[in-house]
Amino acid sequence: MITILETSALNTVQDLGRPGYRNLGVGTSGVMDALALQVGNILLGNQMDDACIELQTYPFVLRFETATTFTVTGIDAAIELDGRTILPWMIETAAAGQVLRVGPPKAGARGYICLAGGIEVPVVLGSCSTQLRGSFGGLDGRPLEAGDTLETIATALDVVGYGALPPAAVLDAVATAEDSKVIHLRAMPATDYALFTPEAQQRLWDTPWRITPQSNRVGYRLSGAPLELRHRVELRSYGVIAGIVQVPPAGEPIVQLADANTVGGYPRIATVIEADLWRLAQARIGTRIRLHECSFAEGVAAMQPVNAYLDKLRMMVAHYRSSAHSRAGMKSGAKA
Repeated sequence: MITILETSALNTVQDLGRPGYRNLGVGTSGVMDALALQVGNILLGNQMDDACIELQTYPFVLRFETATTFTVTGIDAAIELDGRTILPWMIETAAAGQVLRVGPPKAGARGYICLAGGIEVPVVLGSCSTQLRGSFGGLDGRPLEAGDTLETIATALDVVGYGALPPAAVLDAVATAEDSKVIHLRAMPATDYALFTPEAQQRLWDTPWRITPQSNRVGYRLSGAPLELRHRVELRSYGVIAGIVQVPPAGEPIVQLADANTVGGYPRIATVIEADLWRLAQARIGTRIRLHECSFAEGVAAMQPVNAYLDKLRMMVAHYRSSAHSRAGMKSGAKA
């Protein structure tokens, strides 16, 4: 079990989401950065969909009531275990009573505290994810508060001292040296792309869009020169998924994210590819992003390096654990 000692708004329990219910008006939810959660669960030997704590605001402080192995992924931040600095993306084991503090990130926006064995909260419609708008899932359908306790399958692994290279250090980005502070994302022209003027189409790819403060887990609102339609249109409502870039009448785009609406009616100009959604999830308010046009085939192929990264990590963890267990067995045999 863990106890939350300090938290700001909007930190929640999340897993990989709640697919299969959008036709009933229930959004997917889940972590914003699915890659960071998968890395944490692989390092800990968890199931890929085991729940974690998603951090959006800082500082965050918790106490381990039982010995537990854990990792913090997603961000580069000042992280301390009983005052001792520890590294993100690394496996650590806390003794009962020790306190973990995660400070504001130096890089990235959303952190993930993953625990060996996962977090035990009620499964609602096949997921532990918190759906804030519907007030269900996670811990009573709400953000975490100081004083909350979360049940865990408390597990202290007998192997520590290994970790993962962050995805940003391994996976190639579409970037140039001149604008390295801009986050570059690949996107495919969407269903309604042809409804926009040629100037608007070109502006979509040329503009360094700024993420506005009117952004959250539902979607990022982008600020820049408006995108104009060739003529006014009325569209039927359609299904919405994370990554779709909609353009409201004002002309400034909205990128739908983890808590995306299930249906919408604004024109769709583009879709950020799945392989780059984790980069968008780690973009802070005020950051500028650039969209780069890619084809459907290129978007599908972009998942190959991501999957290869995860596969190599699985192999590394399996090898490390096997070696550690062998060494432990040899020591036990020597003592006997």
